[in-house]
Amino acid sequence: VLSPADKSNVKGVFAKIGGQAEEYGADALERMFATYPQTKTYFPHFDLGKGSAQVKGHGKKVAAALVEAVNNIDDLAGALSKLSDLHAQKLRVDPVNFKLLGQCFLVVVATGNPALLTPEVHAPLDKFLCAVGTVLTAKYR
Repeated sequence: VLSPADKSNVKGVFAKIGGQAEEYGADALERMFATYPQTKTYFPHFDLGKGSAQVKGHGKKVAAALVEAVNNIDDLAGALSKLSDLHAQKLRVDPVNFKLLGQCFLVVVATGNPALLTPEVHAPLDKFLCAVGTVLTAKYR
């Protein structure tokens, strides 16, 4: 459960990365595909090369979903319900991939803003990304 301080820290991170969120989404996907090649199986129709327009496009969607989650941090389940349905029922993405992508997003934030990711910010951001992953996998049950 995210405390009020956690929520404030998460909102602060997204306020600071602002216009870079789409780039961070694409970078996180690229990192996930490189680090966890098994995740590529869900994107057989994508050019997964570095800088790919398709990866950037999906990164934009990832970023938009995370921004939507931040904007509705008190109702993650409601904010991400349609996305959860899509991934569970239509795309049938392995639920562990959300955790992997969250970890990769955290690394991208850390490498892009090392001073931003203090322990006081790192922990809440990690909790938030885990909460997003939990919501996205809720429809699998």
